[in-house]
Amino acid sequence: MTKKTTQVNINAVSSNLYVAFEMGSKNWKLGFSTGFGQKTRRRTITAGDLDQLKLEFESARKRFRLPEKCKIYSCYEAGRDGFWLHRFLTSIGVTNSVVDSASIEVNRRKRRAKSDRLDVESLVKLLMRSMYENKVWSVVRVPPVEDEDRRQLSREFATLVKERTRQRNRIRGLLALHGIRISGKLDLSDPKLKSLTAWDRKPLPPQFKNRLAREWARLEFICEQIKSVKSDRDEEAANEPVEQLVKLRSLGDVTADSLAREVFGWRTFKNGKQVGCLAGLVPTPYQSGEINREQGISKAGITHVRRVAIDLAWNWLRFQPKSKLSLWYNSRFGPGGKKARKVGIVALARKLLIAIWRYLTTGEIPQGAELKSAA
Repeated sequence: MTKKTTQVNINAVSSNLYVAFEMGSKNWKLGFSTGFGQKTRRRTITAGDLDQLKLEFESARKRFRLPEKCKIYSCYEAGRDGFWLHRFLTSIGVTNSVVDSASIEVNRRKRRAKSDRLDVESLVKLLMRSMYENKVWSVVRVPPVEDEDRRQLSREFATLVKERTRQRNRIRGLLALHGIRISGKLDLSDPKLKSLTAWDRKPLPPQFKNRLAREWARLEFICEQIKSVKSDRDEEAANEPVEQLVKLRSLGDVTADSLAREVFGWRTFKNGKQVGCLAGLVPTPYQSGEINREQGISKAGITHVRRVAIDLAWNWLRFQPKSKLSLWYNSRFGPGGKKARKVGIVALARKLLIAIWRYLTTGEIPQGAELKSAA
């Protein structure tokens, strides 16, 4: 049976209104069009002024002589403003897409013209193309407000741990200026740290001691915030993915909580490839003529998830040595050097994320893996 091919005249002016946002900290540039044959109408409004935005929608509809209940399609790049604008546009009947900025095609010349005007015109054209073509760009999935709010604890905890490490290193660096070396962790309650002297046994300079005291106070404040976040996380009722994940050896409360809030708590996946793509752990081959090489992982995903997955992979090798994934890693990358093992741990992290996804969706325990013994 021969399939019928339907031809679409993409140059025809439609009865739909297409809107693109180029969002800045002070102003937003808007681009309006009704089709590829229509010149882009550009307007500038104050950032976040929703009343002015509604007026521009109505003005553009009248300018293009569109019906009162015409369909409006819009898009903007994911960035600092997050998803609140998407929720507003959806509430007034606009079909909006939040676009991954890295997926937008650009000219590959060494030098190319770039401005907000050119960007908004390009976004409008890509938006209209996305109506007829697949894979024009990558669209970000907008989480529900409740799920987005649940991610704050895990992300704040990761940020505070980074700040604590940075603050400790800063204090160690300041002490090194006077020949003082402290081995092990910095213990704020150690009385020896309060009676430090310089390399020549002389007291530390007064201004330096004052700065050091302020750095200590800042570190204490960060540690108190970490305790507060841990307390809030413990008080919050554990959800089903966390309870199921902590049954596996090598998965602690922090790792299980991060994976549940960021990946498996509210997202749905069709296959394992989508799980790897979310973390940016998929390969990126480069093939052109006789050239055929691998460029490494794409890293086009959530950085925090990728970091957690790699840390989990190292723990998996330690606490699940008899599992099929650990045996595969040791046989393939174990005999290699340090660089080969680092490359292999990324592959293990991808396989492990997919195995955990299957474990949560079907209940299938990763082959050879052990569950934690009941206390």
